[in-house]
Amino acid sequence: MLDLKFIREHPDLIRVKLAQRGGVYDLDNLLKLDAERRRLVTEVERLRRDKKSISERVRDLKGDERAGGEAQEMMAKSREISSALKEGEDRLQALEQELEHLLLLVPNLPHDSVPAGQTPEDNGEVRRWGTPRTFDFEPRPHWEVGEELGILDLARAARIAGARFPLLQGDGALMERALINFMVDLHVREHGYTEVVPPLMVNEDSMTGTGQLPKFAQELFKMADDPYYLIPTAEVSVTNIHREEILGPGSLPRNYVAFTPCFRREAGSYGKDTRGIIRQHQFNKVELVKFSEGAKSYEALEQLTRDAEEVLKRLGLPYRVVTLCTGDLGFAAAKTYDIEGWFPSQQVYREISSCSNFEDFQARRAGIRYRPAPGAKVEFAHTLNGSGVAIGRTWAAILENYQEADGSVTIPEVLRPYMRGLKKIEPH
Repeated sequence: MLDLKFIREHPDLIRVKLAQRGGVYDLDNLLKLDAERRRLVTEVERLRRDKKSISERVRDLKGDERAGGEAQEMMAKSREISSALKEGEDRLQALEQELEHLLLLVPNLPHDSVPAGQTPEDNGEVRRWGTPRTFDFEPRPHWEVGEELGILDLARAARIAGARFPLLQGDGALMERALINFMVDLHVREHGYTEVVPPLMVNEDSMTGTGQLPKFAQELFKMADDPYYLIPTAEVSVTNIHREEILGPGSLPRNYVAFTPCFRREAGSYGKDTRGIIRQHQFNKVELVKFSEGAKSYEALEQLTRDAEEVLKRLGLPYRVVTLCTGDLGFAAAKTYDIEGWFPSQQVYREISSCSNFEDFQARRAGIRYRPAPGAKVEFAHTLNGSGVAIGRTWAAILENYQEADGSVTIPEVLRPYMRGLKKIEPH
């Protein structure tokens, strides 16, 4: 959530930044409601003072037999003010609710370093790592490789649940588990993250705090009879660990890693990536979440991105890092790096991780604050998160990059200790 005072004092800047994102935002109505709210606050406070003053006068007059007429007049005046006060308070409450709703629909402002643009073609490439393999045969897509090896069964998954659900079997399931354990171990043992196992269902406040609600309600799985949502990413659960808290001096940064299943309706995405396991309703992901002081959050973003990149480096998967342009940014992000792995069957780089700095946007919504020093004024923390990385997409990238002409898949060396020493997945 943006600071309303900042919007009020810098409306032209806000308009420019929002225009860079694209979309339509009712800033004029928001400012109009804010002005009306401030006028009403002043009016309600005046009515409260008047009511208190008259009440005190009525109390004094009640002890004076000669002031009966004046007392009755004051009591009538008090009732009149009470009625006006009630009307003003009701109107103020309704205005504040409407204003809060509008504020929740305004996205974060792009950082000045974010390239301007409206489509993925406008994203800025930062760096590449690794050289895509040259095949002496035509590389096949991961779903063909997986199905022929008997480790991926999309037909049975569809029969069990429907489209966009995976079913991994045998060594395919083993590799999924190996990837999870490898990534979590790397981030805990070498990158210094604290592992957490968070809830997979959260309440509405948690979804609102990280920006999923109210904007993306149609993309979430909500329980029909209970006030819970399935998490679309562990970012929601982990960021809300410190909701409505004031973190003490010296307690930042805080770095968490969590493996969870994730659940997304993918509303509006039908027709995209209908083959394979790139875009699923249910998928596994290792998530990195950082809480940072404001002045250090962009340094933290660079480190977060490097931590995610290290996963792909050790797996030997070629990738590139791009900075998302203003029009491609997520709703809550001020700046985002996408890490895109190489998929040889399509000869393209595809997103495997997205690393974002939300600055204080989520912290304002979730009430996450910190005290920089003893006795200092509290400030909103900056929150960051990134996939460290998406398991299913990494699994698919391994099948494509490590496939052999005979249909087998070589296991990346770093995964072999997690796969009982297995070096290859071979056709049976």
